Amino acid sequence: MSITEEIRKQAIKNAYLHDGRADVKSVVSKLMAEFPEARKNPGDLINDVKKCVDEINSMGKDRIIEIINNEYPEFKIKEKKEEKHELPELPNAKNGVVMRMAPSPSGPLHIGHSRMAILNDEYVKRYGGDLILRIEDTNPGNIDIDAYDMIPEDLKWLDVNVTKTVIQTSRMDLYYREAKKLIENGYMYIAETDQKRFKELKLKSMALPDRSMDPGVHLDRFDKMLNREYREGEAVAVLKTDLNHPNPSIRDWIAFRISYKRHPLTGDEYCVYPMMNFSVAIDDHYLGLTHVIRGMDHLVNTEKQKYIFNYNNWKLPYYYHYGIIKIPGSVLKTSIIKNGIKSGKYTGWDDVRLGTIRALRKRGYRPETFRRYWINSGMKETGATFSWEIFDSINRQLIDRDAMRFFFVNDPVLLDLNNDIDLESHARYHPDIDLGYRKYIIKSHSRIYLSRRDLDDIKPDEIFRLKDLCVVKRTEDGIAYIDDDSNKRLKIIQWCPENSHEFTVQKPDGTVDSGMLEPLAYNYNGVSQFERYGYVNIINRNGYFLHR
Repeated sequence: MSITEEIRKQAIKNAYLHDGRADVKSVVSKLMAEFPEARKNPGDLINDVKKCVDEINSMGKDRIIEIINNEYPEFKIKEKKEEKHELPELPNAKNGVVMRMAPSPSGPLHIGHSRMAILNDEYVKRYGGDLILRIEDTNPGNIDIDAYDMIPEDLKWLDVNVTKTVIQTSRMDLYYREAKKLIENGYMYIAETDQKRFKELKLKSMALPDRSMDPGVHLDRFDKMLNREYREGEAVAVLKTDLNHPNPSIRDWIAFRISYKRHPLTGDEYCVYPMMNFSVAIDDHYLGLTHVIRGMDHLVNTEKQKYIFNYNNWKLPYYYHYGIIKIPGSVLKTSIIKNGIKSGKYTGWDDVRLGTIRALRKRGYRPETFRRYWINSGMKETGATFSWEIFDSINRQLIDRDAMRFFFVNDPVLLDLNNDIDLESHARYHPDIDLGYRKYIIKSHSRIYLSRRDLDDIKPDEIFRLKDLCVVKRTEDGIAYIDDDSNKRLKIIQWCPENSHEFTVQKPDGTVDSGMLEPLAYNYNGVSQFERYGYVNIINRNGYFLHR
């Protein structure tokens, strides 16, 4: 292989490994390290490499990948691909299942919630039965009233088929009735003590004096709670468990508390609210849950809830706990997002910097991407880290066939095009599918946009090609038309006509790219691929970066 061929080979490889942009220094270093003959004339080598790199960097990533596939397959990177799996079978499910999703209405769903929703939905679709959406709204201080609508909307977009919706604050009478039964049977008591003392005694495996009082005393105290005769924190309802349990959290745990905060949905109707573990156990029984799927972070909660089932001689559902997934590079915490929206840092729940379902939908992810990812992740008990690389790869497979190709010139410079004749551009909407052409007539002596980055790489008097248009030369006052010869091996530069539109692309890292978008794309809505840039979702003339 000649040194010229080796230069091209190494430059192509370098560009392929670095998102379509080869680096002169890296290519020169590689050649000089591995090919002794390249060291004889370093000045000539650098010039030859620079010329080759300029040409390759003008090709665009798609063309570079094509060359790698056809000429240098040994350089191909094995992309992280989705491992296709099926969810394991559930026991005693052949006759149908009743399963549930139980989000708190503190905000809309985020990408982590989608795992819980999709896994439960998949099983109900497999076996038949009911999928219950249970909105757990018994903490009046942590509720966003809009979440009652946003959560079902997110689930519908994810193609999760909810067959029944339950709101916990509509079931308060049930919780009170079950609490009184447990008190009567000696399984629950009302503690008139402060939280600090209660915690200290639990840590020592010691009982409060209230624990051994007659159930009648506790029924009276519970009525006093309901009748607003206590201040907040003066009394709590406590479920008796095992004071010697090795986990202090499972020792006598609080089942009801008093809160006089106004509830966004029910107002001041209630002041005694069940804690999560109490209401969940009651609902799981009365709603007929057969199988409960949730994260390993609920293992302790499951143990707490089993006490209520056992005290009532209720049949337990089958419990499955999957490992915790860490989701890097994404803002998920509701309180942080709420404060950010209030301060103006975020534009709303669908701000593309966030990890909410709404934000990811706005960027252009497909619902099927979430489903494939979580099914392939399965029900492993071990923890893992969410892979955006795999998630994007799945999404890319789903969107690419439908994604129109357009020119977007980032950081644009308007240049005179010295052409004595009218020119006509024919660019395909898609490289592999016959979706037609974008056609532009460039009148004589027009102006066009090039990116500042490309322009800085073009030397004076250098000849190059305007993609899908013509061959031109860089001049002192702009660029000059030479010919239409498409067979010349030249650097290829992307451009936009003068009548293009100003356009911005908001990115998930908070930055904004500003440039010019070709006219035929301006009124387009949906995911498209901006050539040499990435996939962008266009919504009402606003761009949101999806991924490369």
